[in-house]
Amino acid sequence: MSVAESWSCVMSLLREHAPADHADLPGPATEQMLTAVEERMGVSLHGDLRTWLLRNNLDLPEEDFDDDVMCCGFDGFPDEGSFFLGIRAMERLYANRSTSCGFNPPDQPDYPFWRNEWIPFLSDQDGWRGKFIDVRDGRVGSWFVGEITVTGEYESMAQYFDSVAETLTKIAGGSFPVCRFTEGRLVWS
Repeated sequence: MSVAESWSCVMSLLREHAPADHADLPGPATEQMLTAVEERMGVSLHGDLRTWLLRNNLDLPEEDFDDDVMCCGFDGFPDEGSFFLGIRAMERLYANRSTSCGFNPPDQPDYPFWRNEWIPFLSDQDGWRGKFIDVRDGRVGSWFVGEITVTGEYESMAQYFDSVAETLTKIAGGSFPVCRFTEGRLVWS
């Protein structure tokens, strides 16, 4: 499946089982927005990331954006404590993580905690953990500050979104004990 098909599946499940959460999500980014963020970040977005953002730019409205936290997003989706990043949050976290030499720590190019080719698309509020896409090959990895960064956790964003759809299906079926759908929303316990 393509990233567009996988994301559409996630959105269909959300629309069906959590229509209130689905209604809160904003519309797509524009090509102009993506071009501008690529220029500011100094890196080209991977095609899967671009395709996803052209379907949903998950930035919070200006009035809901909190400058006191590293990342803002729609809390509780895709899981408790983390959220997908919109362009503004993605750029902010990328700026915080990137380095002038291209990787961190500078003396470990083969096993870095962070590389400038990694674009975060999911994070917790503090930017301490999350998922990124490697712009070189489209693989999805994860980071947790103080832990070893995992690269290639998923072969693509499509594969990752398939796992999100699988989780939403389990929640809908009642076989995911830490979450349920209540009054059109995902509710984590």
